[in-house]
Amino acid sequence: MFQTWKLISQKNNLLILISIGFLFLVILSLIIFSDNSCGISHMLILNDINTFENTLEPEFCENLLERIDLFNETCEPQVEILDCG
Repeated sequence: MFQTWKLISQKNNLLILISIGFLFLVILSLIIFSDNSCGISHMLILNDINTFENTLEPEFCENLLERIDLFNETCEPQVEILDCG
């Protein structure tokens, strides 16, 4: 009888550890992928700057400038303003 309870206890401990690990991953992913994440915004802006350099579309540049201004107001490091001319 004792052996059965020991196996059930081990199984419950494993489920608790898996649940805690899953909860930790969910919280970590929410922090990383939240909309106000400066690191992700910075990478997206840098990618869009590279896209602009390839296309040189004036409308795309104006939209990108607005995003850069918003980013520079709230986050570090500052992104250099583009010359759309």
